[in-house]
Amino acid sequence: MFQKVLIANRGEIAVRIVRACRELGIRTVAVFSEADRTALHAQIADEAVCIGPARTADSYLNIRAILAACELTGADAIHPGFGFLSENAAFARTCEKCGVTFIGPTPEAMELMGDKATAKTTMKNAGVPVVPGSDGLVTTLAQAKVIAEEVGYPVMVKAAAGGGGRGIRKVDTPDQLEDAITAAKQEAKNFFGDDGVYLEKFIVNPRHVEIQLLADNFGNVIHLGERDCSLQRRNQKVLEESPCPIMTPSLRKAMGEAAVRAAKACGYRNAGTVEFLLSGKDFYFMEMNTRIQVEHPITEMVTGVDLVKRQIRIAAGLPLELKQSDIVLHGHAIECRINAETPSLNFRPSPGRVQGLHMPGGPGIRIDSAMYQGFEITPYYDSMIAKLIAYAPTREEAFMKMKWALAEFLVEGVDTNIDFQLNLIKDPDVEAGAYDIGFLGRHPDLIPKGPAV
Repeated sequence: MFQKVLIANRGEIAVRIVRACRELGIRTVAVFSEADRTALHAQIADEAVCIGPARTADSYLNIRAILAACELTGADAIHPGFGFLSENAAFARTCEKCGVTFIGPTPEAMELMGDKATAKTTMKNAGVPVVPGSDGLVTTLAQAKVIAEEVGYPVMVKAAAGGGGRGIRKVDTPDQLEDAITAAKQEAKNFFGDDGVYLEKFIVNPRHVEIQLLADNFGNVIHLGERDCSLQRRNQKVLEESPCPIMTPSLRKAMGEAAVRAAKACGYRNAGTVEFLLSGKDFYFMEMNTRIQVEHPITEMVTGVDLVKRQIRIAAGLPLELKQSDIVLHGHAIECRINAETPSLNFRPSPGRVQGLHMPGGPGIRIDSAMYQGFEITPYYDSMIAKLIAYAPTREEAFMKMKWALAEFLVEGVDTNIDFQLNLIKDPDVEAGAYDIGFLGRHPDLIPKGPAV
């Protein structure tokens, strides 16, 4: 087992990893930017090293500085969390060259699955259902037009690299295709440094369902059920739940087996997630996230499996002690992402000092956060300040718990999306599980009106 783990991240996920390491008896090193000197993760780790100015390129994306901190403190492993360098194959490869264990998949698996077009071809060859579309990148407008006509409009233009909803454009008619490709390529170039795009058939009103995986270094791969992540705003997840409210045992088995085939096809190890579009009884591979997910807590709640500790154990060379038959889903869990933003102003980020804070509690309530009273929320990073999780034996009870938890959650000094989440969780269609990835686009009435109080 590792002696010391450096956490190449910030915020709630860094705090989460520190706590998992403590339970395993591992010392931790936090890295922080100058803007995060008073951040919680930097305060609770055993050691903390400043790695640069606030700008992410100079700090949390600064590979040299992070590895220098690793050498300075004698850390023998690095956990990247999610975002930042978590899916950067060059970083993982550099860690290997420096004799530091990267707690995640191999660089080769990241490269294979990080390019969405290549990943799609790999999945197709492995017998995993894929959305009809281009085989690989689209390089000319003429090629794109032929493919779009073959699969039928509407189609989606998607960036081959990256994620987070960037580099994606929906095309309803042939005359929109050229502008959509140009815009998607430009956005992909700006965010990922790669302007490659591919085309897919647009599946009308599907659900976004993802399967959590664990894979060790000995060829053992298991899945831990699914999460429904269909409630999205502009391709960004807002609320997630597990299990999926329309899932059946036979469909779960089929999707889980497909996800396991996907992992084996790319020689995957560690924790990962295969994302599918679900339309009726048909499902299609969308992408694979080669990291721990923001929404991993709800899987932990319904399975009782600590995914972060399993990540660390796998990276240390230990075999999975779990078999597929050991995984049984119990109860229901929901996660609401709490962001410092102003929903009535197009969800504009709301940085500032947390002047007052009350977090809800009680049986079945979990909060993953790095926020505290007096904490300064800076404008430099993602606006998510907490993840509120409610767990109960039934979906109805979980929803009731979440309503009361949101009503109790108080953050003063900055605007938040708590009222928006409360509107969402109270909506009759959401309560009934009758939603899809286009739901929020069709319900602007759920967004609170007027300035936040």
